[in-house]
Amino acid sequence: MRLVSLLSIFMGILILPSTAAEIQVKDPLSLQLKIQQAHSYDTLVLHPAVFQGQFIIDKPLIIIGKPGAEIDALGYGSAITIASSDVKLRSLKIVNWGADQYELNAAILINDGINNVLIENNELWGPSFGIRADNGDFLSIKNNVITGSSQGHILDRGDGIYLKRVDNAVIQFNVIKHVRDGIYLESGKYSLVSDNYFVNQQYGLHYMYTAHDEAFNNYAEDVDGGFALMSSEKIKLHHNRVQSAQHFGVLLNMTNHSEVSANRVNKIVNSHAKVAGSEGRGMFIYGARDNAVFDNNFSNSEVGIYMAMGGEGNKIYRNQFINNQAQVKYVGDSLVEWSYERQGNYWSRFIGWDLTGNGISEQAYQPSDQLDRLYWLYPEAQFLLKSPVAQLLRWTQHQFKIMPESGVIDSFPMMSPPQVDRF
Repeated sequence: MRLVSLLSIFMGILILPSTAAEIQVKDPLSLQLKIQQAHSYDTLVLHPAVFQGQFIIDKPLIIIGKPGAEIDALGYGSAITIASSDVKLRSLKIVNWGADQYELNAAILINDGINNVLIENNELWGPSFGIRADNGDFLSIKNNVITGSSQGHILDRGDGIYLKRVDNAVIQFNVIKHVRDGIYLESGKYSLVSDNYFVNQQYGLHYMYTAHDEAFNNYAEDVDGGFALMSSEKIKLHHNRVQSAQHFGVLLNMTNHSEVSANRVNKIVNSHAKVAGSEGRGMFIYGARDNAVFDNNFSNSEVGIYMAMGGEGNKIYRNQFINNQAQVKYVGDSLVEWSYERQGNYWSRFIGWDLTGNGISEQAYQPSDQLDRLYWLYPEAQFLLKSPVAQLLRWTQHQFKIMPESGVIDSFPMMSPPQVDRF
């Protein structure tokens, strides 16, 4: 399916009629007239100048900017509106479009039902949406720099890339900063998101009601959350990195039949947390079932994985939990096994024994015991955590090896971190 999608994009955009002309646009006041006069599949080359206003592309065209060419929307509306399929925009600098999100102001607004659009090597600076599209197919967004506003509340900003009911989107090698969500995908399917960089925003990549998507080699840092998978299914999220987030590295919220693998999540610390339960979480699983979470590294965070509200039905194995303040927090009353086919996880605080030499401990591990759960319920008792009485109770609990009635247990903990293919 993915190969067919990519071929369709290139066949639809790059094969042009042999009669297509190249039109030089030097007068900044003539751009819309040149667009109107051009024939389908012509190429317009913008020379160094400031092209002021809002422009509508209503036929298949290629528009390329030379260094120094800039489109300034004068602070209102959308700078470029694409109202035709088979359009390509390359090497444009677009600034100062409108800030009205209800009117869908964007640097590049793609109208309903538009297909086969390529947006490549552009530089976008302004408020509201960077690129916005609804009800389309075969959209490719590559090698763009999208910068929003660092002023005001983060939720009042537009998204860097906002696609709603767009199928077969390919989004690669973009740098996105100072926006609400870097990439927001809603109600689409078969997207490919790779090699993007996200900084200073709410979420780097945000899925909502999507299916059959894949994301890899993306990097998010200094964000509220790295990768949010919400009410979606059959997503493959692998080989991504999150560094220094506030709330979570990966969120699985009401998402099913997905794979989260080989991601590295480090230093998720909520510096604004004031109450228990708002800690930074390497991964937050909430009401998500039938997912596989494996070969990930969760390190140096306040909580490695936090699971609540029906998140028990997932396979969690071969992950590395390293130096988290709490390796696991589970809010529920079931006994949840975190291993699969006799492969558990690696826990940096676990001391066990491997008599057979197969790398798996014969001793099961419970990353959070009953005392931990007591402290979660009554956080005011945290000062007792390291008291001699608490240490004695914990030692006694382990000596009797009583099977817990609830909580997370790893029956096959790994003695050393597993080797993971890092691309």
